[in-house]
Amino acid sequence: MADKPDFDAVIVGGGIGGGALATVLARAGRSVLMLEKSLEYRDRVRGEWLAPWGVAETKRLGLYGDLLAIGGHHVARHISYGDTIDPGMAQQNALDMTVLVPGVAGPLCLGHPAMCDMLSAAATAAGATVVRGVDDAAITPGASPSVTYTMDGAQHTARARVIVGADGRGSSVRRQAGIAMHQDAQHHFFAGMLVEGAEGWPEDTQAIGSEGDAHFLCFPQGGGRARLYLGYATDQAQRLSGAGGRQAFLDAFRLKTVPGSEHLANARPAGPCNSYPNQDAWTDEPFVEGVVLIGDAAGYNDPIIGQGLSITYRDVRIVSDILLASDDWPATAQFAPYAEERAERMRRLRFSAALQSRLENEFGAEAQERRRRAHARQQQNPLFMVPLLATMMGPDNLPAA
Repeated sequence: MADKPDFDAVIVGGGIGGGALATVLARAGRSVLMLEKSLEYRDRVRGEWLAPWGVAETKRLGLYGDLLAIGGHHVARHISYGDTIDPGMAQQNALDMTVLVPGVAGPLCLGHPAMCDMLSAAATAAGATVVRGVDDAAITPGASPSVTYTMDGAQHTARARVIVGADGRGSSVRRQAGIAMHQDAQHHFFAGMLVEGAEGWPEDTQAIGSEGDAHFLCFPQGGGRARLYLGYATDQAQRLSGAGGRQAFLDAFRLKTVPGSEHLANARPAGPCNSYPNQDAWTDEPFVEGVVLIGDAAGYNDPIIGQGLSITYRDVRIVSDILLASDDWPATAQFAPYAEERAERMRRLRFSAALQSRLENEFGAEAQERRRRAHARQQQNPLFMVPLLATMMGPDNLPAA
């Protein structure tokens, strides 16, 4: 037929979301074209911590074994340290994360570039067409959607049954589709860096807390590697800039309240030290006729609670379920349940992130006293731990209240 599309799906963006969706669809026998701008996946300080509820999503997608095979590292314990908590009491109150989601051995930590490489290779092995080094992807939404892109100076057009925008926060697909992004005010700055040579830090333990004028997070990846993050106030934009930025970052991990933190401070940088503003962003409906958005392109959560990867794998699971449930697609109304579920999911996570930002990324005497009161109330009433548990167990696994 002359009007037959070239592919079932054209996915713009070959990161985590794009690669995962391409793999799942191709394994199910769908024809897929995945377009990716970069020729090499590099460390840009992206999410490398997958919450237990996100791990469950990878199992449902059939991708969990692939992640383990390239070094996925489970973390079993969570310890909340800080300048309002006795270190010994903090360790005594460590959270066992292996019991939060049935069949999941805690969060999974894994390098972002390695994940992207694996998913791209898996998509290719499953029969997807993966094209790297793509420029100027221009979409045409509607009943017969298409994508025109440039590759090695030549222009190509691919027609599809559906176009998937998986091209990140600054999504070109989203803009071209006319889908509005809403964003709240910046809460704080966040910086991250991968380190190696931290063998003295327990590899089964993640640590989070606030001390002085910084919020710190540590997520071990195994083999002496760990992804470290620092949160700091919006009026300190230059705190980690310049040639000494990476050393200043490491020095911030010489923490009086965290036993063994010297192993982190004395580790070696294994990647860039990047800072970025933290806030939430969302779309009302992440689809139009012929186009659907997933991952950060559809809206993202404040990274302070580390939900980015889990959000993306949930998006992939729901959208792939919709697309594989019927051969009669794309029908715009099919994505309405996805939009409804995602809106409520992101609303709940915004609440958890706003609370975490208020407690952990504000500094000074008043903020410290607020943390002290909050920690005391959490000890008296475990229900005050629910916002933290939502980030581990999944926002839909707890009561709406």
